[in-house]
Amino acid sequence: MTAPSTDPGTAAKELPGVTPGAVGPVQPKPVKHPPRLRALDGLRLIAALMVAFYHYGGRDGEISEAWGTSSRLQFPTAHEFFAYGCLGVQIFFVISGFVICMSGWGRPLRSFFASRASRLLPAYWAAIILVTAVFALPTIAYKAVSPSDALLNLTMMQQPLGVDRVLGVCWTLWAEVRFYALFALCIVLPGATRQRVILFCAGWTLAAAIAEAANEPLLDLVLMPEYAPFFIGGIGLYLLHRNRRDAIGWGIVGVSWLIGQHYAVDRLWHPPNPDYFSNRSSVGIILVVTLGFLAVGAIALGAMNWAHWRWLTVAGALTYPFYLVHEHLGWVAVDVLHQRIGLPSYATLGLAIGSMLLLAWLLNRFVEDWATPRLRSALAPRR
Repeated sequence: MTAPSTDPGTAAKELPGVTPGAVGPVQPKPVKHPPRLRALDGLRLIAALMVAFYHYGGRDGEISEAWGTSSRLQFPTAHEFFAYGCLGVQIFFVISGFVICMSGWGRPLRSFFASRASRLLPAYWAAIILVTAVFALPTIAYKAVSPSDALLNLTMMQQPLGVDRVLGVCWTLWAEVRFYALFALCIVLPGATRQRVILFCAGWTLAAAIAEAANEPLLDLVLMPEYAPFFIGGIGLYLLHRNRRDAIGWGIVGVSWLIGQHYAVDRLWHPPNPDYFSNRSSVGIILVVTLGFLAVGAIALGAMNWAHWRWLTVAGALTYPFYLVHEHLGWVAVDVLHQRIGLPSYATLGLAIGSMLLLAWLLNRFVEDWATPRLRSALAPRR
């Protein structure tokens, strides 16, 4: 997918109709999509693995039930590093801002909606059904949601409706959906231009700050002040991908990084306390956030163009289904491997991640590869 050949400050206009002096109608030009950035696929998988390490060894809760003891005891030293893995979500949001701006530029609203729905829903539906079925087995000790709640989870509306979640990670999908809606209404619907994207970034940044100051739940729900700077930072990095000399793009990225690291520290740092699972230092949090921005920035500016191996595309394809299933089904895998079979902690960790990657490959191969193109065609049929 290559960026449109127009100047970064203008949008390619495709006006169907009759040109002066033409005999018949002019056919709309097909939208050109940028080439796949395979290094970005690899970064996606790294972010997903960060979250997996956090869920398996960087926190307490149900995972400690799976281990039989606190995961802090399973990984006496590593658990402090695993605790930073939750910041993989913020890196995901930066990647999402970049990718959504790239894929939505020059795309009609219906096509944008179809691409997002067909990308998210098939693996999501499969994961909901799979986790619900596994947790309903009599040999599984984890609590399953009610049948009604499981059905509602298929809509992705469970969080705003106050219903129990089947997938623990689906709260991030709710943030993604709200971002897609904002981007679609403000950018895709009127048509993407550099000026419009810049105004969107500036307006959302200011509105999110006002929402934080107002402490109004509705504004928080719509504007997501805690996560907005990461999405906006990704959009700014896409502007730099189109034109690395874009001074305003650099400003958007810089301001987003400054605000983003603030929210990350504010939400994840606490004074050292022996009663807490682990203590993330403010410097460590800032470092991980900064590395996330730098990694996406290096890809955006072409510094990672050499990382163009085909297997990275496979890694990118596995990331989403792996992310969906790894937490809850990981509890089951850890319990079986560690407590029932008796494998040591690090062997269990490696095999649990490996088994979730294998499951992700199966979901990609037999669900996404089959359902995604069919759903996309149904939602936005080609004329």
